Amino acid sequence: MSFFGCAVASETKDIFETKFPEHYESWAATEEQSEREDMLAQYPANIILWAGSSFAKEYHSPRGHQFAVADVTQTLRTGVPPKEGEKGTSASCWTCKTPDAPRLINELGFEGYSAKNFTDLGTEIKSVVYCSDCHENGSEKLALPRPHAQNAMNKVGLPFAEQSVSMQGAQVCGQCHVTYYFQPEKSNVVNMPWIFGSTADDIEKYYDTRRFFEWIHPISKTPILKARHPEFEHWSRSKHAEHNVTCITCHMPAEENEQGETFTSHKVDKALPYFDQTCKGCHQSKDEITAKLNSDKQEIDAMARKVEGLLVKAHYEAKAAWDAGANWHQMNEGIMGIRHGQWRWDFAMASHGLYAHNPDEGRELLTKAIEQATAARESIAGVLRLLKVTEVQYPDISSKESAHAAVGIDEVKLSEEKQKFIKEEVEKNWDPIAARGYQ
Repeated sequence: MSFFGCAVASETKDIFETKFPEHYESWAATEEQSEREDMLAQYPANIILWAGSSFAKEYHSPRGHQFAVADVTQTLRTGVPPKEGEKGTSASCWTCKTPDAPRLINELGFEGYSAKNFTDLGTEIKSVVYCSDCHENGSEKLALPRPHAQNAMNKVGLPFAEQSVSMQGAQVCGQCHVTYYFQPEKSNVVNMPWIFGSTADDIEKYYDTRRFFEWIHPISKTPILKARHPEFEHWSRSKHAEHNVTCITCHMPAEENEQGETFTSHKVDKALPYFDQTCKGCHQSKDEITAKLNSDKQEIDAMARKVEGLLVKAHYEAKAAWDAGANWHQMNEGIMGIRHGQWRWDFAMASHGLYAHNPDEGRELLTKAIEQATAARESIAGVLRLLKVTEVQYPDISSKESAHAAVGIDEVKLSEEKQKFIKEEVEKNWDPIAARGYQ
């Protein structure tokens, strides 16, 4: 059986659809959330900052849960099957997109699953984010099926089984709406880097202690760190969290069916359109809270653009120093300044809804990022003076196209390769959900 074209194992689907029809229908309605924005077109400087990684190829704003499988399948970031002898994208990229991921982890083992290539498991993916991602089978009881989330909550002293239902609800969202990295020493299993805690400082300490980096920046030679939508981390230190206001409170409001019975909407939508159900208990005026959110957004966006401008220049100033013969002893301070400043910028801006979730932390992160990027440039400027470099060539970042050209990314060629793979493999052999929203 299918609903809105979503293929789900019939036995499981019947249990949830029959027992919780309103929840099920509201979940299916996430297909209405189909609009997205090309974030690289909006902010071309990001292409320079992410040069050397797949994020510089394509980066869009998120859509509804119904598009989870299609978007990760279609994006240039996951590429095409690797050639013989090459290492492709890890199957770990499926982990938060489908309940088939926990199933495959159970079948293959965590490392066996993650060691597979992303495209190897494409034919196994039959369902998007679904009831069983968050609930025990056929029950409203909450569950945390992903091992990386179970491990992470234990690390920070919040074992799932010991939490209140409210905190469990936040953790269920947090198993995916959280930052993570792939552990290279464990076949690229998903891991949340919370050994010392979940702040940007704590995670940076963990990465620096391990001498970990995701890639070496091809322009500045900086060992780069990448944040990925750390919504749970920001929320956990927010005023909302202090008052036991969770993801579910704001994004899954209570609604009534035709019989006047209350149920929790699973459309997972923005909060403000449902002000009376979600915000009114704490905020008296929708106009006031809207104005505050807009003000915070404008301020944080302005700070982010400043950081981006500083970091773009820092990367190219470092390149000029290397080209002039600089050594690692001379460059270490500046390079580490780039690494840490870009990490804090990313930890702020990779978080969807930072303006609402924790704007104070966002401002703190970006303030520190400005200081670190500025100090990095000052350090590198000293090296440039020592090497008698008087001119630095900066890239044209006025558009996505010019920024792509600056870092040698041929989006047209990558798109052609991707579309060939989609037509020859995905459309013929994968489940239709891998094409949802692209037909």
